[in-house]
Amino acid sequence: MDGTVIDLTGKVVFVTGGGGGIGRSIALCMADMGADVAILEAIPERCDQVAELVEARGRRALCIAGNAMDADVVQNAVAEAARVFGRLDVLANNVGGVSRRPFVDLAEKNWRRHIDLNLVSNLAATQAAVPIMIEGGNGGSIINVTSIEGSRAAPGYAVYAACKAGLNNLTRTLAVELAHHGIRVNAIAPDFTETPGTRGQFAGPVDPALWHRPTPQQEEAIRRRIPLGRAGIDEECGRVAVFLASELASYVTGTIIPVDGGTWASGGWVRNDRDDWVLPPEAASRTKESQP
Repeated sequence: MDGTVIDLTGKVVFVTGGGGGIGRSIALCMADMGADVAILEAIPERCDQVAELVEARGRRALCIAGNAMDADVVQNAVAEAARVFGRLDVLANNVGGVSRRPFVDLAEKNWRRHIDLNLVSNLAATQAAVPIMIEGGNGGSIINVTSIEGSRAAPGYAVYAACKAGLNNLTRTLAVELAHHGIRVNAIAPDFTETPGTRGQFAGPVDPALWHRPTPQQEEAIRRRIPLGRAGIDEECGRVAVFLASELASYVTGTIIPVDGGTWASGGWVRNDRDDWVLPPEAASRTKESQP
């Protein structure tokens, strides 16, 4: 194997929610590997910012400002990308979001918003992209950004977790349905990842200088819960997405890859203050034992 396997030159990538966080990193990592990139983004300033960064890498960019919760907007954006670039090779279904609230406290508009954002947007983009990929005759790669919450209970995030579980199953099902067209369908499943949203920046161009920094207590809580001992970096998801889009993953389809520092694998085990891995409430009792 030579060093040119990850070469996306001539490929066209469409990213939903591509203006910030994981979507932004997917867009930029794809451009780094030679792809032209179209993004759909609800915040116009972020859309323009990513387009400039893609073009600074010598690649073509298409910025489409729009709300991914509107299925017509999503499908029209995918069609526009194919019209402008003449093809579509990779779809990254990234857009999503969540706020924590007990299920019984959610109004119908709340859970419908979660479903539209985290599931319907993916359905709309995929349904628009697949016929274009089939007509192109070159196969394709669909990469869904799900979450480890789609594979475990997530108290306070019931509808979000249900959407991500549905996206996991959609990934596997479409991998089988579309295999004879040479279209591979996979997903990446992050846990806590540093993004503008998780750091409190909800508007304007992405600017890490404006992000809320975690307190020492928050950093320690992350260290105890995540086996690799830190929050994820959005680019780490972008790199895995590039792998899935590349020839290195030519025989990979129907997978959900955790990009979570080992959190899903730990299954609820946490570090106590002696750095032993324990299951709560043992964590609390062992902490008491270790106190003088």
